[in-house]
Amino acid sequence: MSSPARSGADRHGVVQPDATSQEIYDGGMVVRREVLGAAHVDRANANKDEFTEDFQDMITRIAWGGIWTRPGISRQMRSAVTITAMVAHGHWEELAMHIRAAITNGLSRDEIKEILLQTAIYCGVPSANT
Repeated sequence: MSSPARSGADRHGVVQPDATSQEIYDGGMVVRREVLGAAHVDRANANKDEFTEDFQDMITRIAWGGIWTRPGISRQMRSAVTITAMVAHGHWEELAMHIRAAITNGLSRDEIKEILLQTAIYCGVPSANT
């Protein structure tokens, strides 16, 4: 008797619970490219070296393959949470990248403004106003 076909990751990067490590990575790469743009991901991968290769792999596998592919909340909601985290921790370059990603994910400029206003109340005006 043959085993059922693995579902792994689909073409939209949705990773199934029984996915292999490679399928999680592949699904993460699909979502990472869709959200951040192929040019950004290609540049990050082209610039990796022996020191940063494991870090890039970890980002793709855990953040993008393990979290961003989960079905629990929308990509728009994930972008809102990520923007808030970037403000809270003062990661300004990452914030700019994730604001662009939020637009790619379908958030409007007005929604992003509201996210930043809400974030200012809980993380501090100077951080959200940067």
